[in-house]
Amino acid sequence: MTSLAQKLSGIVGKAFEEQGLPAELGAVRVSDRPDLCQFQCNGAMAAAKVAKKNPREIAEGLVDVLANDETFEKVEIAGPGFINLDVTDAFLAAHLESVKADERAGVADTGKDQTVILDYGGPNIAKPMHVGHLRASIIGDSLRRIMKFAGYNTIGDVHMGDWGTPMGMILSELDIRGHEGPVTMEELAEIYPKAAADCKADETRMEQARAATKKLQDGDPEYTKRWRQFIDISIEGMKANFDALGVHFDEWKGEADAHPFIAPMVEALKDKGIAVLDDGALVIDVTQEDDKKEFPPLILLKSDGAVMYSTTDMGTIVDRVESHDPDKIIYVVDQRQSLHFEQLFRAARKGALVKDDVELTFAGFGTMNGTDGKPFKTRAGGVMRLEDLIAMGVEKAEARLNEAELATDIDEAERADIAKKVALAAIKFADLQNQRQSDYVFDLDRMTSFEGKTGPYLLYQAVRIQSLLKKAEAQGLSAGSEFVLQDADKPLALLLAELPDHFENTLKNYTPHVLCDYAYKLAQAFSSFYGNCHILSEEDEAVRASRLALCAQTHCQLVMVLKVLGIEVPASM
Repeated sequence: MTSLAQKLSGIVGKAFEEQGLPAELGAVRVSDRPDLCQFQCNGAMAAAKVAKKNPREIAEGLVDVLANDETFEKVEIAGPGFINLDVTDAFLAAHLESVKADERAGVADTGKDQTVILDYGGPNIAKPMHVGHLRASIIGDSLRRIMKFAGYNTIGDVHMGDWGTPMGMILSELDIRGHEGPVTMEELAEIYPKAAADCKADETRMEQARAATKKLQDGDPEYTKRWRQFIDISIEGMKANFDALGVHFDEWKGEADAHPFIAPMVEALKDKGIAVLDDGALVIDVTQEDDKKEFPPLILLKSDGAVMYSTTDMGTIVDRVESHDPDKIIYVVDQRQSLHFEQLFRAARKGALVKDDVELTFAGFGTMNGTDGKPFKTRAGGVMRLEDLIAMGVEKAEARLNEAELATDIDEAERADIAKKVALAAIKFADLQNQRQSDYVFDLDRMTSFEGKTGPYLLYQAVRIQSLLKKAEAQGLSAGSEFVLQDADKPLALLLAELPDHFENTLKNYTPHVLCDYAYKLAQAFSSFYGNCHILSEEDEAVRASRLALCAQTHCQLVMVLKVLGIEVPASM
């Protein structure tokens, strides 16, 4: 299966070949002026340079060929050589019937037999999860779902911060306090900030933390036991937050899991002459001949032999390659870490830690800001816990349901479930609809509205279609197997045919906002279709059955897109 535009590109490409021109110049795209035509091809402009002819002359030759093709209702030249195209109703209907028969709605499984590891989430041990973890979790999980739908074997790794000096700070603080036995998450939430502040203020205290870190990394049994316990209690809290957010991970690994790989990796890089001493530190030069700016070396080991984030990240790549032999590794991390990951990828390739054909991608994202334009905080100015943010969303969603007088005829448990789905749809869609690299404003009032480009609006439209289909079923009416398209049906029908293009674009660039835009356009197109067309009241039986089929396909594709974005549609509202 392909999109309608892809099918047309094949047809127009052959026409280019018949004129002795490259077939790829026949690429057809959806028109940005639907009032003039449905599709357009601008290849004659590029072909003019190849053939050294006037572009309009080339376009005329192409039109002569295409005008005889039964695919097209209209073939016209516009401007200096653009080709405007409309397809026949029969061709559009036949394409929609093939889409309807495909459970994937034409989306290809291009990732089949390939493995991708997605690194997202990145919470730290001993710290409550906060709003700073929201974007990594939501974007990362949506990319995992999107790639899984595309056929990839996906492995989502939370990659926790569970190693290094912060662990030594906590362990040494427990020693100072004479704390024995298990520690609670509440205690850790108090212990770590105090220990970190004390270490920052007092170098002697910092030395204690460094000594405890080394003791842990050397395998001290008592420290390892304590460390393992507060990791377990931290993960318990993380899982509760991620479950509430509807975010999934396949692996719960951390920086510590890379530790066994570090020593042999370092020795191998030293033996190859790739890791060299520089002012006591062991570094890897990552500069390249075509660099336009200076790239600092990647520090593999500090002068005292201590490991760094760069060290554990290198070791993690070794672990991932040995464990999964991935085709791609994608890091969903704050955009401000771009230099670190450029250094990491260059060092990994220089050290041959990955094969040349393995894709390493940094899918960076911008910050989530409050309505004041600054990083999102609580009203008191502190960092908001993730669980509190979700609770705020649910509370606001319940208020919105009351305002809209929705979900009033169901029991309390089902209503609470709907409110949670509305809240998560609001939070996730508000994040994902923005271009990934951009900052965005977290405005709970706006994002929970049932009007405008919001998650709740999309849920409402999906449930509205489902209600219409149930009403039709109750009246003994059913969707047809064939499409009998009227002029008022075509905008929705044509949009339904576009899904593979938008999915491919999203997959290629790791940009969930493209699918968000498509879902919103689909909901808007259905709303216009619903307002302009008789559906249940349509007297022509064939047209009525066709329109019900359009409704069913719209519901199918809207729910499908929302699902791969990580948004669940309630059964009713």
